Amino acid sequence: MTAGMADSPKAKAFQSAAWPHLAAAMTLARWLTRNEHDAEDIVQEAYLRAYKYFDSFDGQNQRAWLLSIVRNTFYSVARQRRQQGPTLSYDDELNAADWSDVLLAAASEISAESALIRQEQQGLVHQALRTLPDEFREVLVLRELEDLSYKDIALVVGIPIGTVMSRLSRARGLLAQAILRTSRKAP
Repeated sequence: MTAGMADSPKAKAFQSAAWPHLAAAMTLARWLTRNEHDAEDIVQEAYLRAYKYFDSFDGQNQRAWLLSIVRNTFYSVARQRRQQGPTLSYDDELNAADWSDVLLAAASEISAESALIRQEQQGLVHQALRTLPDEFREVLVLRELEDLSYKDIALVVGIPIGTVMSRLSRARGLLAQAILRTSRKAP
């Protein structure tokens, strides 16, 4: 966006509609991509798409509208990458960030042992959540982390509310099973 475009009425309206939901967009993108850098790319592309088609937006439910664009962008990019072939990556920043809670807990005088236990539990849940198929992981993230209603999840994912409820139920069961498997593997 050029400097002149930033002052346009469309740009101002877009900023007030989309920027408040940037954190939610990043959260969804992180869980879908499982990689901080890819998540940033997805959100950037999604915001570009949202701006491009902002004139056709009806102004209703900005958060659901934006998160559906993030989701659709992720699936478009994933489809393109599958066609190009697999790549492996390791995100040092994302994996190192998990220890920030432990350091913060120690700084705020919480015992190191309880901080490590909490960190380990959180790590088990995150690891188990990463193993879920995309369609289950995304509804769990939208409901439990982003606190979206069933109706909003249905809008974002493009499925009926009944399907949202059944996917959430199945996702919670799969997550519980994955946590059990993961915790049995832990030393």
